[in-house]
Amino acid sequence: MENTTPAEATAQPAEATAQPALSNEDLQELDELLDSLRERSEEVPQWEFCDGFLTAVVCTRRPISVGEWLPMLLGDGEDLQVPDGQPLPQLEVFASAEQQARFLELAQRRIDEIRVQLDTEVKSLADDEAFQPEVLDTRGAILVLPEAERAEIEDEEVPSFAQVWALGFMFVVENWAEEWAAPRDKEAAQWLDAAMEFIVNLTEDDTDEPALNLYEETGPVSTSQERVDAFGEAVWAVYDLRQLWRSMGPRVTAVVKGDEPGRNDPCSCGSGKKFKKCCGA
Repeated sequence: MENTTPAEATAQPAEATAQPALSNEDLQELDELLDSLRERSEEVPQWEFCDGFLTAVVCTRRPISVGEWLPMLLGDGEDLQVPDGQPLPQLEVFASAEQQARFLELAQRRIDEIRVQLDTEVKSLADDEAFQPEVLDTRGAILVLPEAERAEIEDEEVPSFAQVWALGFMFVVENWAEEWAAPRDKEAAQWLDAAMEFIVNLTEDDTDEPALNLYEETGPVSTSQERVDAFGEAVWAVYDLRQLWRSMGPRVTAVVKGDEPGRNDPCSCGSGKKFKKCCGA
């Protein structure tokens, strides 16, 4: 892929340089927190899925509030109707309000980081300011385990590199489908389709010849070069999606007015006066 993309051509430099929002200790805490939630609900996803989900939330055409995305990610999907300035109710999956608040704090830091990274112009994905998805080479990690430990999980289905992240991203696209619908502008619609194809490709299994181990450089090969290239294409596609929806703004909903009474008809407000002498004056 060439280094120049539509996203690079339209992105504006951010006011601040992106800094790592989550330390290794924070990421370990998130893994442990999600593990504890999984004891209460087996449907709680891994952090890699969450990271793809949060990335798509940042890229969605209109802003998605925490009251919308949190229950979709970790609850029953029903919006939390909360007045402005009021705290969110505690989801059942959390053991305490403090645990929920801590998850939201860490998640919001990641959201802010993703937004800064995607709004910063970069020439290469190797740039320090470039967007860096939280993805795993799970197959590579398993291959470096002792043989006895590998045997315990050999019958389990193991996802490909970045597959879980892409599934998290597409979960948002599917559940806010109206906000991801193709725009009327033909060129913009083609841009959207092309970008989405790169991410959808990552949801599929890596069936090409393994050539690399991304977990441990000298470990047994687990991931194909084609998969690594596809991942790079998908990262650039995320830049494109962010810039596409930013350039278009939220979808405008047309307001349909009902039929107004004639000037000599009784006013619809029930006053008993003619429309022209009342609300139509």
